[in-house]
Amino acid sequence: MDNVVVIPEGKIRDYIDGSLRNETPEEYVRQTVEKRLVIEHKYAKNQIAVEYPVKIGSGNKRADIVIFDKNCTDKDKTDQHKIQIVIECKKEAVKPSDSKEGIEQLKSYMAACANCQWGMWTNGMHKTVFEKVAADGDIRFEERIDIPSADGSTDETNRPKRTSLIKATDDNLLFTFRTCHDIIFVNEGHSKQAAFFEFLKLIFCKIQDERNLFAPVEFYTTTSERNFPDGQASVYNRISKIFDEVKKFNAGIFEQNEVIKLEPRTVAQIVGELQKYSLLNTDIDFKGKAYEEIVGSNLRGDRGEFFTPRNVMHMAVDMINPKEGEKVLDSSCGTGGFVVTAMNSVIAKLTDRMAKQYGAKEDWSPDIRELFNNEIKKIAGENFFGFDINPELVRATKMNMVMNNDGSGNIIQLNTLLPPILWADDRKDAIKKAMETPHEITNVKSIGVFDVIVTNPPFGAKIPIVDQQILEQFELAHTWSRQADGTFSMNDKLRSSVPPEQLFIERIVQLLKPRGRAAIVLPDSILSSPGLEFIRQWLMRNTHIIASIDLHADTFQPHNGTQCSILFIVKKTDEEKQDEKLNGIPDFEIFMAMVDHIGHDKRGNTVYKRDDEGNLIMEHKKVSVRELDGNGNAVYHEEEFDEKIVNDQTILVADVFSKWKKEQGIIW
Repeated sequence: MDNVVVIPEGKIRDYIDGSLRNETPEEYVRQTVEKRLVIEHKYAKNQIAVEYPVKIGSGNKRADIVIFDKNCTDKDKTDQHKIQIVIECKKEAVKPSDSKEGIEQLKSYMAACANCQWGMWTNGMHKTVFEKVAADGDIRFEERIDIPSADGSTDETNRPKRTSLIKATDDNLLFTFRTCHDIIFVNEGHSKQAAFFEFLKLIFCKIQDERNLFAPVEFYTTTSERNFPDGQASVYNRISKIFDEVKKFNAGIFEQNEVIKLEPRTVAQIVGELQKYSLLNTDIDFKGKAYEEIVGSNLRGDRGEFFTPRNVMHMAVDMINPKEGEKVLDSSCGTGGFVVTAMNSVIAKLTDRMAKQYGAKEDWSPDIRELFNNEIKKIAGENFFGFDINPELVRATKMNMVMNNDGSGNIIQLNTLLPPILWADDRKDAIKKAMETPHEITNVKSIGVFDVIVTNPPFGAKIPIVDQQILEQFELAHTWSRQADGTFSMNDKLRSSVPPEQLFIERIVQLLKPRGRAAIVLPDSILSSPGLEFIRQWLMRNTHIIASIDLHADTFQPHNGTQCSILFIVKKTDEEKQDEKLNGIPDFEIFMAMVDHIGHDKRGNTVYKRDDEGNLIMEHKKVSVRELDGNGNAVYHEEEFDEKIVNDQTILVADVFSKWKKEQGIIW
């Protein structure tokens, strides 16, 4: 393949100059910064030099990254005094206060380069920016929010314009989210969970401000505001007014008496980190990855919850293929990964339709954007549902959906396994209203209202269900006996305790409409254990088993080592079950696949493709980068770079399954 590049083991190809560098933690930080300089700050690669020699006193050092004016000639670039910006990149273990490699090293480089005005120090977790200011014969290093972009703008001294907001890139959005969360956690003394929810209040304010398309930006701080108490108070008051709007539009998430429980100084710092980005226009996968990593490190529960990797969610949703107008549920929604992925699948189809009519999304007018956002809210409000027993996860899911452009959909705190008659009246009323269900929700026969369910239910022997009132609803909670012909029949006796995943299988089928379909993550024991054969027979009697995807053993690592599969089923109609009762279950093909490479190892580290000799395989890419010219018109230029290829087979499964479905005459 012409677009594949092989990189020797232990090496990284530099994003700026293409040279091979040693694969170290510090180098990963530098490569992330280099991409941000080009993609976010719009510097041309020929303005940037890497490992640049700087003479300090009688010795020579090498600055990690330096930036020159765009008009500098090659000869100019041999003069360190022509440098405008110096950037130092360190591994995470190095602290800003380190005597040799901390921010004092950066200041020494800036001082040695006469015309260098800006400097940045980062270890991938923390970032410090300085502007060098000369006054009264002295040089001061004043802390700033960020380095200027290629056009000289800093978005610090004045209120940002909506047209200047930029999309965040993958690694940098995650870095920014971590930085913001750490600012709260360190400065405020909150618990990790409390810090997380205070951070999300500010995320809501950012998104709310972005939605006010016809008004000036209010989510901002200037340098002077950020650095002085009275200015910090002004920022806090400005953001608090936005939060008042947030509460009006998100009454199901925030109480009307809630306030931002952060000091003004902290609020100003976080606003400074976020203000340059347009979260609404940032790639959905980037937002999802950043959000879910922060959620996972702060809200992971103890009820058998372990969150599904994004690549597995994408595979399952692509295979189950939710359509516009279908009612979609995650019956154990956790932080909302499945329901948001399913919603985004439908939104992508809407976006494609609108792009054909109005052009690229980035170029839509405010009126068209408002039309699009309103349609997304409608889709989320009418068609996407999530149930979970954990109130904090329910709140996190609602926030996840808002992060993804919508409104919070129909996310309901509910013990899904409870008898429906015991569901709280307000929960039943909310479901009935959203589903436009004419009948009362009274028992298991009245809840089959969903077209699609995609879910990862809690499972494990450590959290068995022993409540008789719950168990008596389920056929699978009974004991079963094998008959002479090899089939199983249900006994009257209930088992004393049942792992929750077994009950969730039956509940999911109960929640589906006839001919409704589901994708369920299940432990392999359900599909292979001899003692659970009665469950497999129950499934064949009540559903069409369409596909089974055997996941890699490390799929849920580093948090859980349970071997799992994803089962795809379609609920049979009463007529189909009656016909098969008389004539026997017909033979039919089942799509089966094994995912041998999941994209990460048991410690959660990303695994990339390598050749037989262990060399890294890179894909050479060309992407079109959008910018605004001096008149505010969109212009595009092409960027080329090499990108590592994640060793992940989940991205292949959906296409193979789609072709198989067509051959089988399966339409969904």
